[in-house]
Amino acid sequence: MPANTIDIHAHILSEETIRLLQSEAPKVAPKLSQTDEQFGTLDVAGSVYRHFPRGGWDLDRRLRDMAASKVDVQVVSVCPQTFLYGQPPALASVFARIQNEQLAKLVKARPEHFRAIATLPMQAPTQAADELRHAVTVLGLAGAQIGSNVAGKNLDDPELEPVWATATELDAFMLVHPINVAGADRLSSYYLTNLIGNPLDTTIAAACLVFSGVLERYPTLKICLAHGGGFVPYQAGRFLHGWQVRTETKQKLPKPPTDSIKRFYFDTIVHSKEALAFLVGTAGTDRVLLGSDYPFDMGMTDGVLQVRGLSVGPAGQAPILGETAQRLLGRVAAKPSTRAFA
Repeated sequence: MPANTIDIHAHILSEETIRLLQSEAPKVAPKLSQTDEQFGTLDVAGSVYRHFPRGGWDLDRRLRDMAASKVDVQVVSVCPQTFLYGQPPALASVFARIQNEQLAKLVKARPEHFRAIATLPMQAPTQAADELRHAVTVLGLAGAQIGSNVAGKNLDDPELEPVWATATELDAFMLVHPINVAGADRLSSYYLTNLIGNPLDTTIAAACLVFSGVLERYPTLKICLAHGGGFVPYQAGRFLHGWQVRTETKQKLPKPPTDSIKRFYFDTIVHSKEALAFLVGTAGTDRVLLGSDYPFDMGMTDGVLQVRGLSVGPAGQAPILGETAQRLLGRVAAKPSTRAFA
């Protein structure tokens, strides 16, 4: 039998999670309205997303869509709209705990179909590190999804050091997802906040992790960059050239950025077989992981088929489709605690 296909980039926001969050802070918590067979309207803290796909909250729809896409297992994470990094830390911590417990509940109920990674109150790094520890060691989650910036602060902010240290200690899988993208004032037309803003902000996050020396200080830190790594694979040579000719790039990174860049993992969400072939050829088959961005319309539902169309053959496709994800996620040894669901 072929190994399971594992999608490491998929989002979920169940109706039960919405109800629990609503009971804590009705003005900030998600609201789902105007639902039909395809979409609903999602309102989070006054920010409205009008075509939230039904698979985001409807588990039966999700399972049907997974089967149609030939995905066996999703590594689910929260919708980025619910990061809420601009809210007070106490509220963000409560929201993170509720969402993480709900993710763990889903994994416990459907272990054959789901793994999960946590959300963290990144505006309070010590609390974020504590929540990551709880998520991994108590809830049995495999790591965390974090934003590409924290309310405008880049990921090289020294205050985030406890997060990187804890993630390294726990061997946690960390997915960097764009949020609050740079240049939004110039990207308001044509959906450019997503088309350009999302990969741009991921690129900023990656560059900050590289040039600040975070990846040198924590060489075993497992960081996956969403949406094919943004512009990183295509511009990695520019990072290296810049380090060679500019003093600014050497302030915190005394060696070329080559090794740091090679430590990143990338998902397959690039929307082009040619781009995917370039990514795999550049990063290697052991550094690219199947992703879909389910259920959003900017996701990639044919990821398994695209990977199976790569010229690297079955031996090269297998790590991308699930073998590497199984290795990365399986190394988290913690088991969900029964008291977490009492």
